[in-house]
Amino acid sequence: MKLPSRTEELILLAVWRLEENAYGITIRRYLKEEAGIDYSIGGIYVPLERLVSKGMLSSRQGDPTPARGGMSKRYFQLTAEGVAVLRDIRALTNRLWDNLPDIVFHN
Repeated sequence: MKLPSRTEELILLAVWRLEENAYGITIRRYLKEEAGIDYSIGGIYVPLERLVSKGMLSSRQGDPTPARGGMSKRYFQLTAEGVAVLRDIRALTNRLWDNLPDIVFHN
């Protein structure tokens, strides 16, 4: 299994959470609010493009809006591949965390 980067994983989770409202700005805002990470807009769009090319996300253009000067938003959606990757990551993380011994620090 080829794992996505941590940023890609967080973006996949954000797209899943935001559902029909997942576009660049809302993804960036969500990650800032929830993870405390203030990505640049390029720090969001470059991995989004990579995830689309890897087949983990699909995208569609929304309708043009006057508020955006006639430009449309590009919305993102998880694909079956994206969901499978996130489930694999969760299973792997759970296996790695299971039955870890307690850490005792000595001063």
